[in-house]
Amino acid sequence: MELLTVKIEKPAEVNVIFGQAHFIKTVEDIHEALVGAVPGIEFGLAFCEASGPALVRTSGTSKEMIALAKANALTIAAGHTFLIFMANAFPVNVLNAVKMVPEVCRVFCATANPVEVVLAKTDQGRGVLGVIDGEAPKGVETEDDAAERIALLRKFGYKLG
Repeated sequence: MELLTVKIEKPAEVNVIFGQAHFIKTVEDIHEALVGAVPGIEFGLAFCEASGPALVRTSGTSKEMIALAKANALTIAAGHTFLIFMANAFPVNVLNAVKMVPEVCRVFCATANPVEVVLAKTDQGRGVLGVIDGEAPKGVETEDDAAERIALLRKFGYKLG
């Protein structure tokens, strides 16, 4: 067995959801969940089929986001994994809809941070051991930091008052 890491390549402002599912129907069901959760969402989706023709299956509403998803899926190359790249939505707006898709087994991360995927490679293929999402903490928030966090959530409309 070989251990390796693969960076998810994307522009800094683009959000990604990376997960694992179990059936070819995943592509259409996640597509429907996303457009139902956020009207007008711009996204690209890629799913690594794990048997049969073992193709990367794609869908989406943005050619740019689909291209990102396809390229990263080919680089990660782990069976039954999926990537969703979003240009005008945040993961918090769609995450529950994605998790409710019957084929979705798990979500490894949902973030705009830099991400590294930790993989195990065997003769059979690749499997995801986990992800490294962003950076290690640099300290504990101060009262000013907490006030900024609270103000930001209200600015975005995620909290009232």
